Amino acid sequence: MLDAIGTIVLMTVVVINIYAFTNAMPIAGATRLAIAGSAGAWTGLATAVAATGAFANAALPFPPIGIFVALPLVTVAIAALFFPGVRAALLGVPLPVLVGLNIARALGFFFILLAWSGRLGGPFPQSAGWGDVIVGIAAVAILPLAARRSGSGDLAVWLWNGLGMLDLVTAVALGVTSANGSPLQLIHAGAGSAAVQVLPWVLIPSVLVPYYLITHGVVFAQLATRRANNGYAPTQVSTSAA
Repeated sequence: MLDAIGTIVLMTVVVINIYAFTNAMPIAGATRLAIAGSAGAWTGLATAVAATGAFANAALPFPPIGIFVALPLVTVAIAALFFPGVRAALLGVPLPVLVGLNIARALGFFFILLAWSGRLGGPFPQSAGWGDVIVGIAAVAILPLAARRSGSGDLAVWLWNGLGMLDLVTAVALGVTSANGSPLQLIHAGAGSAAVQVLPWVLIPSVLVPYYLITHGVVFAQLATRRANNGYAPTQVSTSAA
């Protein structure tokens, strides 16, 4: 039952994120469709690889999930660095959209449910689960500040964004080092990260984690642009902000 609910919820979150992110980009319709199609294809590839059991194969010398986390990040970073149009499109996504989509991370409570059912163990589900819940709920409070341009508001968004990125990086590190039988295993605690190596939960590290890391990177870039354009340091409070 939990897997069935998880499948529906995770696919819904993936679709919403792809639609909202691409629809918010200031790009031509054909380009928007191509990006959405690529994101959908990536999701399909992750699903197909998971169906083969490759993500749960502890005999592999390097966890394949690492490729699925790193490749989208490297691809987007290189594209933004060398192609001004890509960079402009990413910076053109409204900051409230980027923050608002992270509200869905409150669904990280699924990690806690999986731990209660014995399918996850150790510090991984507690860190990933409660961390996502906190970041998702905090996004609700941060959302109004993201729509304003003020030193104090941007500082709050910056701190939230740093917390959100740290939560994801920590979750990936704990997940990899908790994988039973993996050559990178450092934590031996029951099921470890077993549940997120199979469907539907593998969609979290293979699709949603790199997506949210990309959004955090874009948020940092937008805040830096705001600071440069408005002429205030992130630690200063603008007395003229509305």
